[in-house]
Amino acid sequence: MASGDFCSPGEGMEILQQVCSKQFPPCNLSEEDLLQNPNFSKLLMSLSQHVDDSGLSLTMAKEQSQAWNEVRLHKTTWLRSEILYRVIQELLVDYYVKTQDTNLSSEDKKFHETLEHRLLMTELTQLSEPRPSKEIPLLLGLEKADLLELLPPSEDFVWMRARLQLEVEEQLKRKCFTLLCYHDPNSDTDSETLKAAKVWKLAEVLAGEKQQCLDAKSQQKEQLVLLEKKSAIYSQVLLRCLASLQKLLQEHQLKTQSELDCINAQYLEIKCSAMILKLRMEELKILSDTYTAEKVEVHRLIRDRLEGAIRLQEQDMEKSRQILNTYEVLGEEFDRLVQEYTELRQATENKRWALQEFNKASSFC
Repeated sequence: MASGDFCSPGEGMEILQQVCSKQFPPCNLSEEDLLQNPNFSKLLMSLSQHVDDSGLSLTMAKEQSQAWNEVRLHKTTWLRSEILYRVIQELLVDYYVKTQDTNLSSEDKKFHETLEHRLLMTELTQLSEPRPSKEIPLLLGLEKADLLELLPPSEDFVWMRARLQLEVEEQLKRKCFTLLCYHDPNSDTDSETLKAAKVWKLAEVLAGEKQQCLDAKSQQKEQLVLLEKKSAIYSQVLLRCLASLQKLLQEHQLKTQSELDCINAQYLEIKCSAMILKLRMEELKILSDTYTAEKVEVHRLIRDRLEGAIRLQEQDMEKSRQILNTYEVLGEEFDRLVQEYTELRQATENKRWALQEFNKASSFC
């Protein structure tokens, strides 16, 4: 190793594991890269002192943590108000449903009417609050004081509020029991006391399960990083193996190719001979199936007759050849006589045809 290097081989692997796998995003760095670039290794170690596991600076990470705490606080406050509002909405919906089927008592009607009236006034009061911009008019021109006059009597409100607390608690208890039975179906047969005890610990159980999921995701992320690194290493190893195999093939191909060609030629020759013998065997099989003994005998008789007819034709042809030879001896005089005979014969045929036509014309007259 050259003088002035920042890390030794052992330190290079330590930097790779502690810094590149946690503080910084996944990257295909190897120990050899760190050893060959000592200044880059020093830069990584310096940066790791100023960033957290997510890669943010320490100051930014602290501000982000404070912001998230405020967001969670506001979110918790909003969720409490939203849950209470939705529970009250469900109580009113249940009341409307019950009025269709059963006769409610006067206290129930008074409770739900007071609750509905108070909820409506609260919503209208929120809508009629002063706006930051004076250009936006108030809802229907109503002031907050106008809505306060429409509130139910204070005695009815106090009585409704005391009962509402019990109703809300009962509604929330049913929802908690429903959530518990969904999370643990075996709790459906438990008593209310046991269900209440399980609901009390349900938040911790869900938080634990959520943390397990987060831990599993974190482990999965680490495994993916390791998998990417191993994939890169394996790819390089495979490329080197392929290069070695290609080199071996190029060195030994010329030596073994001639032997392989001889073997292939012998194989093809034997295969061709076998194919010819097979074709000859199929030909003989077809001939044996086609020409039986009776057919062969009939063909022999036919051949004898044909050969006899051929001999007779050859004898006639020999006689005709001798006659032609005799005529050829006469020379040009014979040719002139043949031509004259042909002309006389043609003239006779023409006169015979004219006489036939004349006879036909006479018979019509």
